[in-house]
Amino acid sequence: MIETLEARVNADEALVRRGRFLTTTFLVEVGPNAWLIQIFEGRVVSVTAGPFVMPSSSFALRAAEEEWQKFWLSRPPPGSNDLMALIKRRVLKAEGDLQIFMANLRYFKEALAKPRQAGAAA
Repeated sequence: MIETLEARVNADEALVRRGRFLTTTFLVEVGPNAWLIQIFEGRVVSVTAGPFVMPSSSFALRAAEEEWQKFWLSRPPPGSNDLMALIKRRVLKAEGDLQIFMANLRYFKEALAKPRQAGAAA
């Protein structure tokens, strides 16, 4: 599902405009699988699958695969519908330079929810 992130985010002009001042690389771990997502001025430049020896990223978002699957449902259950809800439930760990994450929170919430559209069709 995360492999579709580049096309889905870049197709959303409003989201790209919202992230126009954001350039970073962050790590998303879905259970044992990891991806490095590189963003340049709001556009997802690359989504690289791991494993990585020593990944270089600004911050990392880590959760069990089951939690991400619930988050990516077309209608996620309460507590799984938002990144901050996952953090509050302590099933999502945000580590690293969280200033970048928090300063662009809405961008990351919307970008990481993009695979929901793919989940709706599946």
